Amino acid sequence: MRWDIFCKVIDNHGDLGVCWRLCADLAARGEQVRLWVDDPAALRWMAPAGAPGVQVAGWDSATRFTDPGEVLVEAFGCDPAPEFIAHYAHRKRATGQKGLWINLEYLSAEAFVERTHGLPSPVMQGPGAGLAKYFFYPGFTPRTGGLLREPGLAARQAAFDAAAWLSGQGVPDDGARRVSLFCYEPAALGELLLQCARGPHATRLLVTSGRAAQATRAAIATLEAGQAGWNAADRLRLSWLPLLPQPDYDHLLWACDANFVRGEDSLVRALWAGRPFVWQLYPQHDDAHHAKLEAFLGQLAPPPAWAAFQRGWNGMSPGPLGRLDPPAWQEAARAFRQRLLGQTDLATQLLRFVSEKR
Repeated sequence: MRWDIFCKVIDNHGDLGVCWRLCADLAARGEQVRLWVDDPAALRWMAPAGAPGVQVAGWDSATRFTDPGEVLVEAFGCDPAPEFIAHYAHRKRATGQKGLWINLEYLSAEAFVERTHGLPSPVMQGPGAGLAKYFFYPGFTPRTGGLLREPGLAARQAAFDAAAWLSGQGVPDDGARRVSLFCYEPAALGELLLQCARGPHATRLLVTSGRAAQATRAAIATLEAGQAGWNAADRLRLSWLPLLPQPDYDHLLWACDANFVRGEDSLVRALWAGRPFVWQLYPQHDDAHHAKLEAFLGQLAPPPAWAAFQRGWNGMSPGPLGRLDPPAWQEAARAFRQRLLGQTDLATQLLRFVSEKR
């Protein structure tokens, strides 16, 4: 089948990361995929080699495109161009084409996901009036759309050589515990740096490029200016990473003892890594992300100290952050990964859903 997947780049390319993985996964299974994106620049480092079967097209050119495929996916309610919708609707009405319009939603563990996954939503106005689009929700239970997991992931992970990959990135093998940092600007970042600098074990913090690196440098400057006795040389060791293609970001997660992640794509990849992780949700002004984190913790079922650390990292508790303790959290992380591996992945479910509805 031919797929048209629409994506708008927001939140430092997180939505594009999800959409690219989906496109590449579908194409690897023999589907023909067009990715319509308003800003494809990040694909130059995120997916420099592209993917066979995936065509990338500019968002504006969709207004002039007259040959839509059988499946239309709007990612995260991004509202595809009305002109494209008009051609899609005309083709369905004129030819009786059994196409399908899907709204791929954000990942959440909240209860409404199971209630609304797979339901149709009538289109009441615009060029698509009279059609329906279907909600498709990723999730953590069998009553949701599952998580992105390409078929070859487990084999690739089993063959991974952490020492060789770290050496290629210029990261020394110095015996320190390795922690990756991908974050927004958490208020507790300075506390984490202090903890790593003064803790009983040396910590190699592998800082990702972009906002995480900027926030880390700013936090270090603040500590150096105001924290008596601050010295990062003894226990805290920093490695500043370049922008990583998606496969190498997976490698980073596999090579570390714990991972700080943010948003959606990196959370899912941290789950498959099977290492302890700390998830920073996108901060919302009405604190809706607090309920989202609590719902996720209900699925994860972490030890109390791990749950408390997750809340602290997301600004949900006024007290100290607590101790980063990957060994104590490892068993729960591995158990959650194993449970999720027993569920059908998102692309497989999406293909099945389209087949049934068509």
